[in-house]
Amino acid sequence: MLEVEMSQLLQEIEALRQPMKELNDFIFDHPELGNEEFQAHKLLTNLLEKEGFTVDREVSGLKTAFRAVYYVNGGGPKIGLLCEYDALEGLGHACGHNLQGPSICTAAIALKRTLQAPCTLVVYGTPAEETASGKLVMAREGVFDDLDLAFMMHGSDTTTVDGKSLALNLVNIKFHGKSAHAAIAPEKGISALDAVLLFFNGMEYLREHVPTEVRMHGIITDGGKAANIVPDYACTQWYIRSSSRIRLDEIVERVKNVAQGAALQVGATMEWEEVKAYDNKVNVQTLNDILLKNAEKVGAPEISEPRKVTGSTDFSSVTFRVPGACLRVKFVGKGVTSHSQEWLDNGKSQLAEDAIMYGAKGIALSVEEILETPGLLEKIKEDFKQAKENF
Repeated sequence: MLEVEMSQLLQEIEALRQPMKELNDFIFDHPELGNEEFQAHKLLTNLLEKEGFTVDREVSGLKTAFRAVYYVNGGGPKIGLLCEYDALEGLGHACGHNLQGPSICTAAIALKRTLQAPCTLVVYGTPAEETASGKLVMAREGVFDDLDLAFMMHGSDTTTVDGKSLALNLVNIKFHGKSAHAAIAPEKGISALDAVLLFFNGMEYLREHVPTEVRMHGIITDGGKAANIVPDYACTQWYIRSSSRIRLDEIVERVKNVAQGAALQVGATMEWEEVKAYDNKVNVQTLNDILLKNAEKVGAPEISEPRKVTGSTDFSSVTFRVPGACLRVKFVGKGVTSHSQEWLDNGKSQLAEDAIMYGAKGIALSVEEILETPGLLEKIKEDFKQAKENF
C-alpha cells in the first residue's frame, strides 16, 4: 500500500469524525430493542444512500435490516461490512452497538472515496443481535454467501480481534403431562415437573461422556403453578455449546434422547423447541493478523491477543460461510465487561468517539491492503478453507 493512498484514506476517515460522533450520540440517546431499530435504520440507510450506495431497506423479511452496495471502479471482490444497532432492554446501549454503525459507515464511505482497486462494497445492517439474531436469519437465506470477506467492529476493554467461538444451540424443552390434585388423587396425574427433574439428572450423567470443551447449562423456566397440583406442563431452557458445529449436532441428538427418556419414565410427552443456533467461528489467522496490525498502525490503544475463553456470537453464522474478522476496539477500562453500567457510562465519551475512528481506520486499511496486495485475498481464502476442514 502506498503511503499517499494510506494518508488519503485516513484523512477521509478523520473528516467524518464530527458527523459520526453526532450519529453515535443520537443512536445512543435513542436506544431501540431488536427488530425495532427504526430510527437507527433510517439514519444509516439515508447516510449511505446520500453517498451513492444502492440501498435495500428490508432484507430477509427483517424490516430493520438493510443492504447497501457500491461498485468501486466497476466492481470486483465483494467486501462485506456489518454493523449492529440494537440495544438492551433496561440497559440501553450497554453493549456498545451505538458505535458500530458510525464506524462501519465511516470505513465504507472512506473506501468508496479513495480506493483504486476495483471491488464491491456491501454494508449490512444486522438487527436484533441481542435477541432473535438478524444475522442468523440472513445467513440461513444465503445473504452473505457471495462475499469474499466480511468485517465487523465492536467496542471492548482492549483492542483485539475475535479468536474462536463456540457453536451454540439454545433450546426450550417442554414436557406435557396431566394435572391432578396432589393430595387427593396424585395417581391420576402425570407430572411434567418430574420429567424435567429426571432430565436434569440425565444431563449430569451425560456430562461425563462429552469432550471437556462442551458446555451445557440450563434453568427451569416453568415448574408448575401451585404445589398442590400435579404440573401438567413444565419447561426447561438450555444452552448447549461446542467448539465444533459438527460435534455439537451429535451432542444435541444425545440431549434429545435424554429428554425423550425422561418423558417416557413418567408417561409425559416431550416437545423440543429450537430458539436459535449459532455456528462456531472459523478463525482465519492471516486475516486476524492483518486487522490487528493495522489497528496498531493507526494507534488504537492497548493492543492484546485474542481472548482464549469465549462464548458464542451470531457473527459466526457469517464467518462459518465466508472468511471474516471482527476488530474489537478499547473504549472502557481493562476487565470491564459488556452489559454493564460502565459500558453505558462510556457510550458518548471521548474514548467512544476515538473507538469509532480506530475501528474505521483498522478495517479500511485492511481492506485496502488485501485488495492491493497480489495473492493476499487468495491466501486468506485458502487459509479459511483449511481452517474449516479442521472442524
